This record gives sequence, C-alpha cells and structure tokens, in this order.
Amino acid sequence: MPMPMPMPMPTILAGPQRVTPAAWPVPEERRTVTVLFADIVGSTALVDRLDPEDVRALQRAYFDTVAGVLRRWHGVVEKYIGDAVMALFGARGSDGFDAYRAVRAALEIQRALDRRPLPGTPRLRVRVGVATGEALVDLAATRDGGHGAASGAVITTAARLQAYAPPGGVALCAATRRATEGLIEQRRVPPVALAGKALPVDVWHATGTARPAPTRHEGPLVGRRRELAAARDLVLRALRDRSPRWLSLVGPAGVGRSRLLHELRHAVAAVDDVPVRWCVAHCPPYPQALAPVADLVRGLAGLRADEPPATVRRRLAAAVAGLVPPGRLTGSVCALEELLSGPDASPGAARGAEVAREALLALAAREPLVVAVDDLDRATGELHRFLHRLFAAATARSLPLAVVAVHRPEWADVLPAGRRHRLDVPPLRPVETGRLLRHLLRRADRPAAQAARLLPLVDGNPGRATAYVATIGGAPPARLPVPDAVRREVDARLDRLDATRRAVLMAAATLDAGVTAPSVARLLGWTPDRALPALRALAASGLLVVRADGRYAVADPVLREVAYARLPRAVRATFALRAGLPAGALAPVPGAADREPTPQRDTAVVAARRRPRDRGPGGVTGRRDGADVRRPRDRGPDGVTRRRDGADVRWPGSQIRTAVPVTAVRVALAPPLSSTVPTAGSDGAAARLPALATRAAGHGLPAPGAGAGKATTRPLGCDRSGPPQFWPTTNRRGSRSRPSVPEKAPRSRSTVASTSPP
Repeated sequence: MPMPMPMPMPTILAGPQRVTPAAWPVPEERRTVTVLFADIVGSTALVDRLDPEDVRALQRAYFDTVAGVLRRWHGVVEKYIGDAVMALFGARGSDGFDAYRAVRAALEIQRALDRRPLPGTPRLRVRVGVATGEALVDLAATRDGGHGAASGAVITTAARLQAYAPPGGVALCAATRRATEGLIEQRRVPPVALAGKALPVDVWHATGTARPAPTRHEGPLVGRRRELAAARDLVLRALRDRSPRWLSLVGPAGVGRSRLLHELRHAVAAVDDVPVRWCVAHCPPYPQALAPVADLVRGLAGLRADEPPATVRRRLAAAVAGLVPPGRLTGSVCALEELLSGPDASPGAARGAEVAREALLALAAREPLVVAVDDLDRATGELHRFLHRLFAAATARSLPLAVVAVHRPEWADVLPAGRRHRLDVPPLRPVETGRLLRHLLRRADRPAAQAARLLPLVDGNPGRATAYVATIGGAPPARLPVPDAVRREVDARLDRLDATRRAVLMAAATLDAGVTAPSVARLLGWTPDRALPALRALAASGLLVVRADGRYAVADPVLREVAYARLPRAVRATFALRAGLPAGALAPVPGAADREPTPQRDTAVVAARRRPRDRGPGGVTGRRDGADVRRPRDRGPDGVTRRRDGADVRWPGSQIRTAVPVTAVRVALAPPLSSTVPTAGSDGAAARLPALATRAAGHGLPAPGAGAGKATTRPLGCDRSGPPQFWPTTNRRGSRSRPSVPEKAPRSRSTVASTSPP
C-alpha cells in the first residue's frame, strides 16, 4: 500500500542544521519524545553463516529501508548500535502526534521489510519497541546526524521493550498506548519485568491502524448558541437559494469545533420541509490520500466499516443506481469498491473518487446536500482538490449544496473570499466555562467546588475541561499535573513558533513580576530592540497579554507551565541569576555547537543579594528550580558566617557584584552560559569600583579588578584572573594550603563553586 502523504510540519528541520545563538538561544530542552528502537531477530546466527561482504550488503539494504521510512514519518535517527536502530520523534518539533507517527513508522518498517527481500536472507524479521517519556534533547545535535541528541530513561525503556515484541511485531509502553488510543489497534499482553525497573511494566502490541470511532457528544451545549445560529442561517440560505457556500468553522484544538458541527447537523435537518442529506467525513492524523472521500461514500450508502463485501456491493449499487447512467453502473460500483477497500492514490481509487464526485452532484440536483469534513487541515492535497472541484461544479450548476470545513486557525483554504464564510469559534466565557466544569464534575462524581480551581487552567477550552476533570481523583492533589493530551497540544503550539518567539516566550515564563523587553533581553543576552518585536507578535497572536501597567504576561497558565518545564534546570538557575544582574554585564548565550571546555581554575561571580520570597526556618528559602537559598543574617566583624554544611561563607558587602577568585571551579551549568565580568578596564566599571573597593576594604579584601586587564568573556560564573590572593587553594592531593592573605582574613570556601576532585 503506498505511503500516505504526511501533514505539513513547518517546525521540522529539513536536514542537518547547525543551531546558532541567533537561531535559538537555549540549545537544550526538556521535551516529551517518543523513542523507536528496532533490532533484527537472530542477527548473530544470521551473520555467522554469511560472508562479510554479504553482511555488509545486508546491513546497507536494511538500514536504507528503515531510514527511508523514518524520514517519511519525520523521525530523527539518533544512532545505530550494531544492527539496531534508534530514532526520536518529537525531538526537533512536535505536531501533537509524535507517538502516533512513531507507531505508524514501526508498522511501516515491518511491511517494508516484508515487501523487500534483502540479499542473503529470504525474509528479515525485526522487533520494534516504542516508548514515550521525558528526555533532555540537544537541539544542536543535528550537526552530528542526531547522535547523542537525547538523554533519559525513556531511551532505555524502548531498548528493553523491543525484546518483548514478537518477531515482526511492535511493543508499546503505557504512555505510547494512551497517546495512540483510538488511532492504533492495540492488544494488551501480560506485564513484563524490564531490567532495572522495580515493578512490572504494562505492555501492548500494535497490530495496525484503526479507523477513528465517531466522537460521542454528551451533555448540554454550553455557550455556542450564537455561533450555532449564525452557521445554521448561512447553510439554510445556501440551500434555499441554490447558491453554494463554503463555511469554515475555525478554532484551536479542543475549543468545540466538532461539537458545533454535530449540533449544526441536527439543526439543519430540513429546509422548507424538505429533508437535507448530510455526508460527513473525519480526517485522522496523517490520513491516506482519499480516505475521507471513502468516508463520504460510506455516508452516502449508509455503510459501516465492518460490512462484509457482499453487503458493501449491494448497498453501493442501490445508492448510486439513480445517480449514474445505467450503462456505467457496474463499473462505477467496482470503482467505489476499490476506493473503500484501499483508499490511496492508485488509478482505481482515483477513478472511484471521480465516481463519488459525480454521484454527490447528482444527489444535490435531487435534494439539498451538505458535505462536511472535520479536521480538514490534516488532509492531503487530493481531498482539497476533490472538494474544490465539487464546489466549483455545484456553483456552476446552481445546486443546493453547502460545504462545511472544520480546521485550525493556522490553516487557510484558497477559495475566493466572496464564496467563503469564516466563523470563528472562540473560547468559552468564564461563566460558561464554570457551568461546563460543574456539569463535568457532577457527572464524574467529583466535588463541584473544584470548578473554581480548574477555571484558570481550562481557559475556556472544553477539551481541556474534560481532560482536567479526568485527572482529579477522590482527594484532589495540591497541584494538578498537566494532562497528557493538553501537554501535547501546548507543545505543538510552542513548536509552531519560530525560534525567536519561542525563546522569548520561554524566557517570559520564568518572570513573575511582569515581562518587559529589557527583562527578556537581560535573560537571553539580547538588546531590548531585538526582544520587543517578538513580544508584540506574541501579544498579537494571543499568547501574551498586556497588563494595566504596560508589562506583558503569559496569557495561558498552562502554556507558561509547559514552557517553563522545557527549560533545563541549569538554564532556569542561570535565568534567575541574570534577572538580578545589570543588563550591561550580560552577553549572548552561546549555542551547543559553540561550547568550550569549562576552565578548572577560574573565578566565580558572587551576585547581588536577592530578597528571598518565602523564608523558612533558619533563613532557607525555596527557589523555583528546587534549590535551597540561604541568606546569612548574623555576620561577625570579619564578615564570616557559618553555612549549613559547615563551610565558612564570606559576604564582602551586601550589594557587591564582583569576581571572587577561587582555585578550582566546577560550575554546575550545562550548557555553559557567557557573561562579561566588568573589571577596571571595562566600560562602565569605573563609576562602581570606588564604592566596591571601600566595601571590600572593610572586610580585609583587595579592591575588585585590581591588577586585572580588560574584560574577558567566559562561561557564566567563570573569569580567569590569575593566582588567588585571598581564597584557600587545593593541591592535587586535596589538602588545603594556607593562603597568603592579610592577618585578619580567615580561611573560607566559595559559596558558589566546589573544589575539583583530586
């Protein structure tokens, strides 16, 4: 069966591309990825009986087949391990269906190997494991062909899982099964004990693709009376006046577009007491080219997907008997049968699509007809051409026909504006959202008081409301996790942004006190002029809102949580540090491709004092990145206080921002982030040095910048400044030597760096 044409993936890189600071300032992200791990069954015995040259030919043919399938499904080959292949889905960009694409690729690999006999063996069998989970992804690793691009337990799980797949089969983890439920035919098998896992792991076997079942719309329709009335009036006018119209129901995922189409079908059941015929198709993710046209034919003939061939033939003949000339009836039925049996781009199926178009036009000449397609933005060009030709022919003949298309705002059809009517489906208002939440909570036997807690998270999206209500157990937790379906939708929304806007949005997610161009520029090492256009564009698209004080804020709390969770812990800590530093002391963040080894003997930057927010006993506060922050309160006359771990902490002034030399520094930041440390020779430092020198002298410290040359750029927190003058040193054996300092200066350790191992 020919490969279906994938949906457009604007965020997927076309090939290996070096990620530079200008393209993406955060070279690593924590992402939810799906890992595919494929291995040949019995490869050792196979290789033992083959000549080395035959082994090489077999491996090349095998790898070419597998890599070709992975490219078609937008997978990234992470590495080859012997005869095993590991690929990532969702590492470069997510469309919300990463797990589905991985499973479809796994099934396609099995079919491709069955169809293509490889040299030296009659049939090559492969086991495939597919696992979904969080990983740290190096966005710049495409320069190495993807090798080493991801790290995390999900990779080990996929490798272990493939051993429990049958030869020629595909094994799925629980997360992958949930992400593909209803789209992939699955069969549960007994749990297995994976090496390194404390508990047995649930496993499913993927057996094929499934036709999505019709969505069940239960409960009252909330807050859509205005949109429903407008859509009903437009469709009725098109049918009554015999003036075809194209109606687009536009809105983001989960906002209720499909429910509105369902209600519209019931609202337009007749026009002037004449029954209206509806033919509805639904586009699953990555559909086959003409699969939605086959759904329209099933609706025309009243067929189910599991009808036996004899019943299909009989009902097709009855449905088109009066719609095609009698002499072409047999050929038309055969063409429609081929379309239903395998909707693809084959000549027989293409002929079936032409017969379907003629039958629909003939039906519209006899009775009012509405052709509706849900999720049209997922369809291929074949379906678009089919609908446009159908609409053009109906317009030329003045037939009572209307086309209703449901799609996302990012997709736009190419019909002239005068023949197309767009109806936006906005989020529900807070009152309507609360009413829907209370109904869902009562139906799930949950306290209705939880509606107030869920209201800001749902953000007027009925799909989110359903997902969040499903996550609430008997006792509501202190913090609700983001449901998997919501996270996939938000991840896809983030990845549809270009690199600059995504960087600005993720930086804005770390700011609590409001977002401005200077604050974002300070975090990313940009100029405010570069950050401001991105902020305005994000506000225009609804991702940011402008507060009363003129500052920006992330509009959706779930979007902010997901964007913040993508940042590695080291980057979060660095952003927090940069938020307290002057913008002039910051430099652009280098990409992963530009990393240099961190020097072992540098100086550490002691940042300015920050006001702790939630101070617990002993002065310990909790930061967003999970680290404990201790602010010493009682300083002795020599400026030394005792840290919780027993080390001496020197605070040479309450507001000093300067370089504190240490002998061996290991900065826990990955990737290293640059910062230019101002010294006596740097611009803007002269005005601050006298005050800094006065405060340092009060604690027996040398003046900052004394003896230093011009400013240098080093990884953030590190600036080489020569031998230490007042900090203890560590020799190769780890013993401490007494520093050469004034008599009053005590021995102490750095508060931001740890000594290197011996």
